[in-house]
Amino acid sequence: MQKSALYPTVYVLGNGQLGRMLRYAGAPLDINVEPLAFDAPLFDLPADSVITAEIERWAETPLTEMLGNHDKFVNKNVFGTTADRFSQKSLLDELNLPTSPWALLKSADQFSQVFAEIGEKVVIKRRTGGYDGRGQWIVNAENKGVITPDLFGEVIVEKFIPFDGEVSIVGARFRNGEARFYPVTHNLQQNGILRYSVADGSNAHLQAQAEAMLGKVMHKLDYVGVMAMECFVVGNQLLINELAPRVHNSGHWTQLGCSISQFELHLRALLDLPTPELRTFAPSVMVNLIGTAHNPQWLNTPFSQLHWYGKEVRDGRKVGHINLTHVDKNVLIEQLQKLSQELPADYQSGLDWAMAKLK
Repeated sequence: MQKSALYPTVYVLGNGQLGRMLRYAGAPLDINVEPLAFDAPLFDLPADSVITAEIERWAETPLTEMLGNHDKFVNKNVFGTTADRFSQKSLLDELNLPTSPWALLKSADQFSQVFAEIGEKVVIKRRTGGYDGRGQWIVNAENKGVITPDLFGEVIVEKFIPFDGEVSIVGARFRNGEARFYPVTHNLQQNGILRYSVADGSNAHLQAQAEAMLGKVMHKLDYVGVMAMECFVVGNQLLINELAPRVHNSGHWTQLGCSISQFELHLRALLDLPTPELRTFAPSVMVNLIGTAHNPQWLNTPFSQLHWYGKEVRDGRKVGHINLTHVDKNVLIEQLQKLSQELPADYQSGLDWAMAKLK
């Protein structure tokens, strides 16, 4: 006999690691989460379903056409805005939120104006599709030829920011307008990919500023669920780099270091479930595993949690992450020193960065 479900099924557009982690975050609460490949067959959607997504873009298939336009797709009108850097930046300007000076690059004739008004060194990014460092170029007057004619109109140009650091904040908004926020997290990116996050409370002076900025965005979009905001730190000022309307890599540490993980928080917000204030109880570090073969010795790290995504290992591909949490930062540093012996040499500089943040 089939049991009755406590909650509607949550269908996820995309079946990568984020959908997978949403699924097992729902299991203890008896929330059925179904990540779906874009090319999965059509099916009869139950009347009480909830639809979300693990990614801002998806291939056009019969299934994505059905789910992406369905009235059960929470935030369906948000994804078009945030997935296009032009409309995302325009939204930030509309809300008077700080971001790097920018423009839509329509033709090569603009370059002289760009270098005069935006900066002598700029970052050019694809409006859609670029992520993890792909579809981005650092450009000055000497190498502007790397921007080929087919890109004009499809890219934006931003001032290159000599930032003091990179941080992110992950938060969630509920249907009644209430919001919850995790602590602002230090991030280190290498080759355009997030490699390390440190959540140790040392960004408390940025917390109110970050919450106000992300809260303003979520309120304007009438957003429900988890959203992430990546920022550059310049002095004591935050400049918004990107928004992500979903659970986010820089929030993975919450799986071990917070009372409610970002994945569970997203589900609670979608289903409008009672949710206490978020509580962190110890400093945490997340180490992203990029194109690195599985090492069983990682499992012998105390106070840690390995997430292995079950993907084929390829260069530059996210294949897993390790969360580390302990009330004593010295123990965290010892854990990172242990991992430095078990990870390839190219991890060392980032592990040194994380250890320095904890001192």
